[in-house]
Amino acid sequence: RTAAAASLLWGCLSVVLAQQVTVHHEVTGYLGKKVVLPCNIALTGPDVKVSQVTWVKEIGGRRQNVAVYHPIHGQNYPMEKKSNRIRFLVKSLTDATLVIEHLLMADEGTYSCEFATYPNGNEVGTTNLIILAKPVNSAEALEVKASNMEQPVAVCTSSSGKPPARVTWQSRLNGNSSVKQTNNSDGTVTVIRHYTMIPTKEANEQQITCLVEHVALPQAESIPVQLSILYAPEVAIEGYDDNWYLSRSDAMLFCSARGNPTPVDFSWTTSNGQLPKTAEVQGQRLLVKRVDYTVNTTFICQATNRVGQVSAQQIILVRDQPVKRQSRNVGALAGGIVGGFLALAVLGIIVFFILHRRHRRASKGSFDPKARALGNGTAQPPAHDFTELDRPLKPITGRKLEEDDYREEVTREERRHPPYGYAPRHPEDEEERFDQLGPILRFSSDPHGYEYEDMESQHDGSIISKTAVYV
Repeated sequence: RTAAAASLLWGCLSVVLAQQVTVHHEVTGYLGKKVVLPCNIALTGPDVKVSQVTWVKEIGGRRQNVAVYHPIHGQNYPMEKKSNRIRFLVKSLTDATLVIEHLLMADEGTYSCEFATYPNGNEVGTTNLIILAKPVNSAEALEVKASNMEQPVAVCTSSSGKPPARVTWQSRLNGNSSVKQTNNSDGTVTVIRHYTMIPTKEANEQQITCLVEHVALPQAESIPVQLSILYAPEVAIEGYDDNWYLSRSDAMLFCSARGNPTPVDFSWTTSNGQLPKTAEVQGQRLLVKRVDYTVNTTFICQATNRVGQVSAQQIILVRDQPVKRQSRNVGALAGGIVGGFLALAVLGIIVFFILHRRHRRASKGSFDPKARALGNGTAQPPAHDFTELDRPLKPITGRKLEEDDYREEVTREERRHPPYGYAPRHPEDEEERFDQLGPILRFSSDPHGYEYEDMESQHDGSIISKTAVYV
């Protein structure tokens, strides 16, 4: 933007070779400031003489002298005879640079710099002077009452600018804007942009921003605005704790109210029109010095601002005895105890499942006589055919079986398909097995001995007594 302004300010340097006059095609000045219009001539030879320098302005198709310099007659400013706004930078026949102070919008136009030479005649260079006016910017909120109709709530003004400024509103609210331009007598333009919306109390004190952009400004100018929406008071009575009992002292009610403008006028009364004698009004507060049955009524607070009056009510119930309230600390302690029990219960369940799983893993694939006898609780008993147990058990004597008797017995047992799947064994091996297992497998016909109802089958095909003690 700065480079563009500099380019616009100084224009493009033009060198007219035929005339050897150097000027800026376009120069930009600012209203009320100073501007310089450069103009120089390069003489083509020693025989070329300059007799006079003249600045001429074209106004409405007519040419009017602005400044003249003659080496004998001096300087003359036909357009500004009584002021010193216009002057030559130096007294020279080759440097006709012109200075204009306190620029006016009327100074804008086309200027010609003319050198009267001999023998070439007039040598001319032309400059276009553009005047910019830096606008004066402002923004403010418009006080409006809350309503359901869209209306302007803020205005942003960019006055006396040239060219017209670009004015916009930035807002998160649901609103619109409208713009109006006014041409001033001095050639400047005033731009007015309103922000319109449906004014609600929620929009009060909300901030919106006016953004002004202009070529004469180094950067866009932001102007924040806080909306002012007027609305009647919103009133509530605070301080009643539902524990006003007889002889209670210094009971207090507070009339809370907000609005725009802020309510400053408050009044207290009751539903029957009169305040109890023990009640004292202290602005927004109502102090009941001593509670009695006359306080058993409805208190009314009224708040007023310039928009309206609004009231609120509070019913008071006077009790014979104060209400005993449980301490918050006790409730918190009880809650902590209950929470602790719940946490311990959850932890216990988790530990139980962990230990239970470890026990199941440890019991798999191991042989424990106690587990065999009492059961490990994790597996279903094998399905065996116990019909063979119905026959009487043969008592075992201390006599060692002979080999022939043993073979005959084994052959007979194989025909019957022993229910426990014992493989045929050699008598000596069988005797050794009985010795290893102990006396619990030596069945006896003694009624006080072990019976088959006392036995329990195991996964490996063995049987163990339920009542025997294992060491």
